[in-house]
Amino acid sequence: QVQLVEAGGGLVQPGGSLRLSCAAFGSIFSIHRMVWYRQGPGKQRELVARISSGGNTNYADSVQGRFIISRDNGGNTVYLQMNNLKPEDTAVYLCSIMTPTRSYWGQGTQVTVSA
Repeated sequence: QVQLVEAGGGLVQPGGSLRLSCAAFGSIFSIHRMVWYRQGPGKQRELVARISSGGNTNYADSVQGRFIISRDNGGNTVYLQMNNLKPEDTAVYLCSIMTPTRSYWGQGTQVTVSA
């Protein structure tokens, strides 16, 4: 059974930084893509950043230049470095790991940006 465990959320002041991690436990074969989503209060879930098996990355316009997605050499942990955080970044952040046959989801970690 595969389980994704997220960590790194918390309360931070505007302009601050946080680093989220999402580790996959269990056997996952042929990871196609690793993705961070977020869902803010009263908002729909949105894609924040994604990284392909080949290392290509894509970002939402709202986080471009501030957030960096990366993964470890083993390929089963994905990170999201978040810099210059803004109040509008407040959300539950969820990771997803996609294979050709299915997607796995983490439980989410809360990020709150407030003075």
